[in-house]
Amino acid sequence: MKTGEHEPMKPSKNVPNKLQRKKDECLWFDTLSMKEAEEAAKRGKVVILPVGSVEEHGEHLPLCTDSIQPEYVAVEVAEKTGCLIAPPLRYGVCNSTRNFPGTISIGFDALHRITKDVLEEFIRNGFRRILVVSGHAGQSHMAALRLAAQEVIWNHEKEGPENRPRIMVCSDYDFAYELKGKYFSEKDGHAGTIETSRVMAIRPDLVKMKGKSSFPEPPRFEILAHPEDSFPSGVIGDPMVASREKGQLINDYVIENVAKLVKDLML
Repeated sequence: MKTGEHEPMKPSKNVPNKLQRKKDECLWFDTLSMKEAEEAAKRGKVVILPVGSVEEHGEHLPLCTDSIQPEYVAVEVAEKTGCLIAPPLRYGVCNSTRNFPGTISIGFDALHRITKDVLEEFIRNGFRRILVVSGHAGQSHMAALRLAAQEVIWNHEKEGPENRPRIMVCSDYDFAYELKGKYFSEKDGHAGTIETSRVMAIRPDLVKMKGKSSFPEPPRFEILAHPEDSFPSGVIGDPMVASREKGQLINDYVIENVAKLVKDLML
């Protein structure tokens, strides 16, 4: 058994690549007409807002890695639950990787503001149940999303129970990383086994090469001007033991858990 690889996994199924298909007009909010949007709001449809980033993921994965994962999850969940998918946000706060080639990082305030505005606009249109799912899980990035959602909730706290909005904010890695220690190394991280496997299952055509193992140990609490010096490869983990089968198992697990969140919002 190779380093970083634990007990073998058995994928539950082979799911065709949904991101390469034509967008289903029943799922994507921006394909609706104004009348259809109005009716969807009246029916209490849940809306998923996928958020990603343009960020380095080593030499083997594309810059859109953090975007295609939550978008894929959103499509699968929408097909299971009948919710709607908002147009994705594909820029994020990338503090630790901003100096790598290809990373396009926006500021905390910019992400916070646009997320808050988008959430408020959906609520103004009558949508009261929203799930924000981010494929990028950086601390500042997630804090910006959560602060935006919190402020929106505060803005509507005086509304009655039936009109008061509910918003959830999570990363799909809140679930994917639950599998660390069971199927994957506890040290796995950015562009490692889990993330590489997921992309191999979603968009294998975008995987550039096998990838190289890297387990750096950057300072835990020190604030660095050049954090990239602590992991020059841009990788934390072992992409060499990644596989499409592992990726599908991870994706299935994430989809199942995100679908549960949507169903909770439907109550």
